[in-house]
Amino acid sequence: MNRRIFARNAGLLTLGAATLPLIACKNKEGNSFEAESPAMPQPVFPFELAPLSFAYNALVPIIDEQTMMIHHDKHHAGYVTKLNAALENSEMKSLPLLEILQKVSDSEADTAIRNNAGGHFNHQLFWEVLTPGGKSMPEGKLAEAITSDLTGFDAFKTSFADAASKVFGSGWAWLIVNADKKLEVVASPNQDNPLMSGVVEKTGIPILGIDVWEHAYYLNYQNKRKDYIDGFMGLINWDMVAARYTAAMG
Repeated sequence: MNRRIFARNAGLLTLGAATLPLIACKNKEGNSFEAESPAMPQPVFPFELAPLSFAYNALVPIIDEQTMMIHHDKHHAGYVTKLNAALENSEMKSLPLLEILQKVSDSEADTAIRNNAGGHFNHQLFWEVLTPGGKSMPEGKLAEAITSDLTGFDAFKTSFADAASKVFGSGWAWLIVNADKKLEVVASPNQDNPLMSGVVEKTGIPILGIDVWEHAYYLNYQNKRKDYIDGFMGLINWDMVAARYTAAMG
């Protein structure tokens, strides 16, 4: 697929080619900070489903073709459709996706927007950090930060896999840049994510995420979530994660 067409359809901001939006986060003391967001989608209503940048079968045998088709064309598409419906009569209708995520609360009135805006954003990030035959490990400043903040790549893999394995029911595990400009591994339930400061306890800028809803892996792995997580580690687009890290650090 032509990468320029994909970027246009996804509504992505290319690093170095545009001013990136700011994301407000809070550290553990409750102090706010703003950091540049990395290559994140910034379209506005009505939102659209972007095509994948690789073929449905490109991640075989780790993620099978049928799972990719159902996951992208049914589940992600459903979040987009329901998000547009939820925003139709909302004051948040005019906001870009990142601002919607930051404004949603845990109120019943925001439930549909929260769930579907999260589902849309989370899946766009998920597709971006996957690549056929991903590098075995990061390089450069990201690798240095993983060593200094998380005590090394092996420790990160253990922590990330543990967070993903322990999500009760459905949810996500994340590698984030927190308000102290440090890397941290966190998890969130359902379609929540660390950008939702009015919802989650741990906030930050997500640079890597793994979907541990059963629809992401059950056809291949059934209840063996750990095997899926182990396979995911070999598909990570570390260049994209590193670009997100650089932008998040400002």
